Amino acid sequence: MGNKRPIRVLLAKPGLDGHDLGVKMVAMALKDAGMEVIYLGMRQTPNAIVNAAVQEDADIIGLSNLSASLIPMGARVMELLKEKKLDIPVIYGGTILKEDRGKLLGLGIRETFSPGTLMKDIIRNVRTLVPDEMLQA
Repeated sequence: MGNKRPIRVLLAKPGLDGHDLGVKMVAMALKDAGMEVIYLGMRQTPNAIVNAAVQEDADIIGLSNLSASLIPMGARVMELLKEKKLDIPVIYGGTILKEDRGKLLGLGIRETFSPGTLMKDIIRNVRTLVPDEMLQA
């Protein structure tokens, strides 16, 4: 196997959610696991998230939202990716009800993580969703 670059993870909080402790903890865990993390911060629009993912050459997008807007925000991010013909996996973290998890997965979100998820499980899922072939230097 040749040289492999680190996984580039773009993290963002779409919408007006004002709490970002969880996403910052995930960012630290992913960095500690050897990934490159770009955190856009809070109050991001779906357009800003998708544009940043392109500019940063992100391998995966992680969204975090604790408000009721998680479904429309996730839907819009997925629409924009589809419009731009981008196949970047998207994961979603936050307080996600069981019925909302199914809706998010139905939109094409690849995985969801609720409070209490172990960091090692998030790291393993990110590594699974980004194939090694994408990471050859």
